[in-house]
Amino acid sequence: MNKLVLCSAVLAIMMMSKAAQAAVDHYTIDPAHTYPSFEAPHIHGISIWRGKFNKTSGTVTLDRANKTGSVNISVDTASINFGNDEMDKHARSAEFFDVAKYPAATFKSSSIKFDGDAPVAIDGLFTLHGVTQPLTLKINKFKCITHPMLKVEVCGADASAEFNRSDFGIGFGVQFTGSPMVKLAIQVEALKDPPAGLER
Repeated sequence: MNKLVLCSAVLAIMMMSKAAQAAVDHYTIDPAHTYPSFEAPHIHGISIWRGKFNKTSGTVTLDRANKTGSVNISVDTASINFGNDEMDKHARSAEFFDVAKYPAATFKSSSIKFDGDAPVAIDGLFTLHGVTQPLTLKINKFKCITHPMLKVEVCGADASAEFNRSDFGIGFGVQFTGSPMVKLAIQVEALKDPPAGLER
């Protein structure tokens, strides 16, 4: 009888564990629809320069029931695009992003704040130019749907943040711009991963 009770308890625990695992959804960022962009003042703020990065990869997990999750993003710094070849070349140089030495900028979450089932803010560590600093991403919009063509769940978000580029050792020209602050705007889409053993 005791063995039967023990076996039943073990089975129940295993089922609970599987149910808990099933509650965690895994997503892979869609690089074709994800573009971190930024804006910063030009000489004494007479205009605002805007650029984006063309290559991004990463993963997202969401546990809506327990209000937890994770975000890991990597940006190819050499993919910077101002729409101006000379400025792109300068931005890749050692005076700015120094992409030869620091080929990636990364963000790794430490916690996610939810409002209901939707994330509204993500705290984490932002690494740029070899320097790591805390950063909070504000989620301005979040939505999940069934992709009309791929027939899988896809989630999209609009996120924003602000940081001081001098804190990351990118101080070139700050004395001429009037401000070291950089605004981030990130459009991101991520496709839900298929169950283990199945391909999308």
